Amino acid sequence: MTSKRITQETFDAAVQENIEEFEMGPEEAVKEAMEQFESQGVDLSNIVKSVPKVSADGPQEPTHDILQALGDLQKSVASSSPEEVSTHLTRFCDQCKQHKACRFLAAQKGAYPIILAAWKLAAAGDQNLLLQALNALSMLTDGQPDLLDTQGLQLLVDTLAQSANEANLTCSGIRCVRHASLKHEQNRQGLVKAGVLPLLTSAIAQHGQHADVVREACWALRIMTFDDDIRVPYSNAHNHAKMIVQENRGLKVLIEAAKGRSPS
Repeated sequence: MTSKRITQETFDAAVQENIEEFEMGPEEAVKEAMEQFESQGVDLSNIVKSVPKVSADGPQEPTHDILQALGDLQKSVASSSPEEVSTHLTRFCDQCKQHKACRFLAAQKGAYPIILAAWKLAAAGDQNLLLQALNALSMLTDGQPDLLDTQGLQLLVDTLAQSANEANLTCSGIRCVRHASLKHEQNRQGLVKAGVLPLLTSAIAQHGQHADVVREACWALRIMTFDDDIRVPYSNAHNHAKMIVQENRGLKVLIEAAKGRSPS
């Protein structure tokens, strides 16, 4: 049976009503709203359950920290200020780490194109900012692979190709590939068509001493062979597995990585 869902605005309005109409404290108001909706069979897993900010004049419209960070990030990107973008990307990522509901709300409020714009700004040559943008995209697409569009997919593959010598950038970029590919056959096929498989096997061969890179690349390769997207009648899992082994020396690369050395 499909669970009922509500919007963030509906939940926030219920909290606000509890404060204004029933004179509850902020924490009590949130708890009461949660109990009310859960008793009705509502799934609150994608709802940010935060306390509204209260000023001396009384409760204000709830403004969640993730949306404040996103708004500030958007302004800094619009002004093309790398230092400010870096600061707000850090804030945004910190908020995304709190709960998946924060990532869900951010995506609903247009976070993806903002992150994409920050990514393009960083691609001009600021590697530290590029790493932050990739980390933000990785967090945002975790559990939300539908966010990746054609432009982002190609930019991701291009970034991996251009940053092949940088272990940190490679690791973060491959994590984006992994998140975008899980339970998303269209993204998998698009990434393979764009040339991601040789980038994954090359990353293992080139960065064999970096455990995080090897781990992420192995996970990504494995996901490329999944048949886990219930929205499509069939997958290219078998073809992808053949391509990994026959066209990209996948088996040799993995065996050599397991031995702790790079393939010749």
